[in-house]
Amino acid sequence: MVEFETPRLDAVFHALGDATRRRMLRSLAEGERSVGELAAPFSMSLAAASKHVKALEKAGLVRRRVTGRTHVCSLEARPLEGAAEWIRFYERFWNSRLDVLEGLLRREDAQKTQGDSDD
Repeated sequence: MVEFETPRLDAVFHALGDATRRRMLRSLAEGERSVGELAAPFSMSLAAASKHVKALEKAGLVRRRVTGRTHVCSLEARPLEGAAEWIRFYERFWNSRLDVLEGLLRREDAQKTQGDSDD
């Protein structure tokens, strides 16, 4: 079971809370990218892209290696499992609530149908 109150999980949700970082992760899912390649679709500076990459690194979602002057990033997807498990908890919660609602609606429909046949 994943610890739901950890600095790592907080960092993952912080990283995922930004659309630019989510797009960077999507790009990295296709393969390694330099920081410049990650910055290109956003028309942002390397410094701005590097700040986003640092947030992703803090969350453990990205590994960066330096080759000469080029910083190459790769996806580390394992920390996403903790976020997915946190979300699954609430998915189970809402599914159980919706199951109860469905049962109530089916009973109501059955009562209406029975009432109509009594006429």
